[in-house]
Amino acid sequence: MKKHCTVLPAILLVTAFLSVSAQTNNAQLSHWPQWRGPDFNGMARSDAPLKWSDTENVKWKAAIPGRGFSTPIVWGEKIFLTTAIPTGKTGNQPSDGRHPNGGAGANQEQQFVVMCLEKKSGKVLWQKTAKTAVPHEGYHRMYGSHASNAPVTDGKNVYAFFGSRGVYCYDLDGKLIWEKDLGVKMRMRNEFGEGTAAVVHGDTLILNFDQESDSFIVTLDKHTGKELWRKKRDEVSAWATPLVIEHAGRPQVVVSATGKVRSYDLSNGKVIWECAGLGLNAIPAPIYHDGVLYAMTGFRDPKLMAIKLGREGDLTGTDAVLWSETRGTSYTPSPLLHDGKLYTLTDNGQFSCFDAKTGKPYYHRTRLPKPYNFKASPVGANGKIYLATEEGDIVVVKMGETFEVLATNTLEDQTFIASPVIINDEIFLRGQNTLFCISEKK
Repeated sequence: MKKHCTVLPAILLVTAFLSVSAQTNNAQLSHWPQWRGPDFNGMARSDAPLKWSDTENVKWKAAIPGRGFSTPIVWGEKIFLTTAIPTGKTGNQPSDGRHPNGGAGANQEQQFVVMCLEKKSGKVLWQKTAKTAVPHEGYHRMYGSHASNAPVTDGKNVYAFFGSRGVYCYDLDGKLIWEKDLGVKMRMRNEFGEGTAAVVHGDTLILNFDQESDSFIVTLDKHTGKELWRKKRDEVSAWATPLVIEHAGRPQVVVSATGKVRSYDLSNGKVIWECAGLGLNAIPAPIYHDGVLYAMTGFRDPKLMAIKLGREGDLTGTDAVLWSETRGTSYTPSPLLHDGKLYTLTDNGQFSCFDAKTGKPYYHRTRLPKPYNFKASPVGANGKIYLATEEGDIVVVKMGETFEVLATNTLEDQTFIASPVIINDEIFLRGQNTLFCISEKK
């Protein structure tokens, strides 16, 4: 009897541990809290469907009003996204008309909106207008919007960053907790528009404002919106989302830019290290693994650099730059990193896979089956990489050292600028006016 009394509690303890572990794993699979996924490397923690079409494996689709190219985020059973809805009124700040591709949407009053949808059905749970205003500048006619900054959540609140229109903190049920106007009207190159995502780390919210002059990075207390520190940046227009990493026990925030990649001490804004070498119009987010930071640009003077961390000061021209590459780099899509392999995608559809440690390409500038254009970033799941095209196809490529296309899936009359989101074996795809949930029937 004594023996049974001893064994039974042990069995119950193990069972409880396994149950908690399973719940924890399921919870991890249920969240996509920021633009580049739970680990900010473009990788999902679950599998995803391989094939779908307009008539197959579309679980639901939801109409999204207005215009917004921000990638949605997900926490549990709720999806959050932003959009800008024209009111029909005009202001007195028209575009100067000097930019053939920029300046769209100027002089039109907008409602800057945060939406929450039910994950299982696509039903709108709540919709809040953060601000109504006439933007002082427009956006790129094809690829821009007044709501291109992806929101971010810590699981308690969701933070919607509208750049010059401020940042807004809501709880998950849509109650406004705080709002803050940073007192800036950004001037972007050629009126291409704003679109850098906010980042949350611990109790800190990080916002970057790279523009044609007076650039700066600022951190806020995420609970109150109180400004913690602000540092000027000697940079021109860029759209690269900051990356927070912890190296040697020290949290630092890294920002790619035309002048230099810089790392700031998250606690006080002091520059820890910096490195020049990237080209103009920095858009891809940096990515980090095993002590190495990967930063990339793909417009004028393109460059991909692998920078080993551990030193302070200016690392330009030192052996801290482990390797670099000037061909096959991306202008817009951010890289994907998994299993020691770094994947890059150019805007015109050249796909590459590098050994992240050495920079040696397993394959380089490989063309996809058809001519495609890309603005969305690649996302990986269970050995597969999902490439969402401007033409409405999502090409699925096998992960690994050999290039292989596994499937091509088409959603008619769609253009994908926002990046795919993958959680709980489902894919969420935001087209220009529709959000799709792709799910295989089991």
